[in-house]
Amino acid sequence: MKTDRNKQLLGLLAKNVRSLRKNIGLSQEDLAFQCDIDRTYISKVERGIANPSLLVLSRIAEILQVEIKDLIKKK
Repeated sequence: MKTDRNKQLLGLLAKNVRSLRKNIGLSQEDLAFQCDIDRTYISKVERGIANPSLLVLSRIAEILQVEIKDLIKKK
């Protein structure tokens, strides 16, 4: 079912963003500030309930020093 696939993808994104952010020692607030988005939005991304645009993903990836594909890559 497509909805299940979407939930899995958002869950994978959530896990990877949280892990990458913590690995470089950034708080959600720091990441949000550097990405020029609201901290509550980063929280939603990390909980798998936000569906960020390509431009937001690009900003997150840039700050986390990875490529966009790394945000949704299975580890």
